[in-house]
Amino acid sequence: MNFDLHTHHFRCGHADGNIRDYIEAGIAAGLDVIGISDHSPYFGSPDEQAFPRIAMAKSELARYVQEVLSLQQEYEGRIDVLLGMESDYFPEHAELYRKTFAAYPFDYVIGSVHHVEEVSIFNKSRWKGLGTEQQLAAKAEYYRLIAESARSGMFQVLGHIDAMKGNYPPFSEIAAPQEIDEALRIIGECGPAIEINTSGGTKLCGGWYPSDEILERALHFGVEVTFGSDAHKPSRVADQRNQVAARLKEIGFQYWVYYKQRGKIKVAL
Repeated sequence: MNFDLHTHHFRCGHADGNIRDYIEAGIAAGLDVIGISDHSPYFGSPDEQAFPRIAMAKSELARYVQEVLSLQQEYEGRIDVLLGMESDYFPEHAELYRKTFAAYPFDYVIGSVHHVEEVSIFNKSRWKGLGTEQQLAAKAEYYRLIAESARSGMFQVLGHIDAMKGNYPPFSEIAAPQEIDEALRIIGECGPAIEINTSGGTKLCGGWYPSDEILERALHFGVEVTFGSDAHKPSRVADQRNQVAARLKEIGFQYWVYYKQRGKIKVAL
């Protein structure tokens, strides 16, 4: 059973193509299951579209859901199209997001921490002039938020859990083993899967998220894993999926998971 749970399209403002393009790319890549999971609207602002090149407009949410469900029926028997969503995790707005998502039949929601102390994790300028203690504090806060997102119960999948290295590769060298282990322990206890996300290859860090070292620790803490290309253009659907599967088996994982109607489905590696 070949799947990819993490894809985007034009509604978020920084991806190419429409939903049908990604479904067709999934079929061409030999997928049995494709998850459509564009960036959710930003509900913490009264504005219709607070971040037009980052997340979809509020008025697009119902249209997005309707389009995915329509294509789900159209492609039945050819590929299983899942209704997903990638949501930021903002603790102060968590209940608003939870209530909003509950009104729609999502198969799964990916929870991603994209901001730490109100600055994008991909903004490499955030690291300028920071000393060792300040860098460690930023990394510790990132993993505290990831752990809190796991505890929230809002998400079936946690997205790219070391993506802060994306445009700042030295992030990986900031020593925070206790903070990472504590986050993985909580994720293991609370049950969401972490994704192996291959979009890191499009950033300065190269490779994928998370690192092999984190995956080895995740296995130790009983954390389950899934796969997402995080494709922002159709040509990246299922990117490096087979290489990821092979590496997971080497690390010691025996299966990975995907979600349908919020239910977990295990697939042997």
